[in-house]
Amino acid sequence: MKYLVPSLMILLLAGCASRDMSDLRSYVEEVKNRPPTPIEPIPQIKQSETYLYAGSEGRNPFVPTEDVSDAMVADTGTGPRPDPNRRKEELESYPLDSLRMVGTLDQNQAVWALVQSPDGTIHRVKAGNYLGQNDGRIISIEEEKINVVELIPNSGGGYLERQASLTLGERDSS
Repeated sequence: MKYLVPSLMILLLAGCASRDMSDLRSYVEEVKNRPPTPIEPIPQIKQSETYLYAGSEGRNPFVPTEDVSDAMVADTGTGPRPDPNRRKEELESYPLDSLRMVGTLDQNQAVWALVQSPDGTIHRVKAGNYLGQNDGRIISIEEEKINVVELIPNSGGGYLERQASLTLGERDSS
């Protein structure tokens, strides 16, 4: 066995060296003689319209308008807020768009969703669990979608609820 493998290797190499290469040479010659394919022309770059801001024209972009200033009033403590005493779940350490729904599971009359984290681990979650970095709470699980409500900080110190979802086989599709 010790001598059989080297002997076979020598025979294989000898067979390759003595083979007629005329068909390969003729093919290479044919390819070299083909006319070259034309290169597409460089696309024309469309010139963008420039705008010169003169400080005296129009409104000052650094002063909020009436509508915006109403929304920027300091938060009075009402409305949705994240629970600072709630223990964070494992899937909250990943951005929502990096998580993937890979399936559902019906077990003991409860619907679970299977979510894959970026490290490849599959996690089993149900309505009420949290995922994503914006305090995203699962509100419902459908056969092909996980519906999530996230709490997004607003400019006034409060939070706004935003609907998002994880679709089966796709990344976040808010």
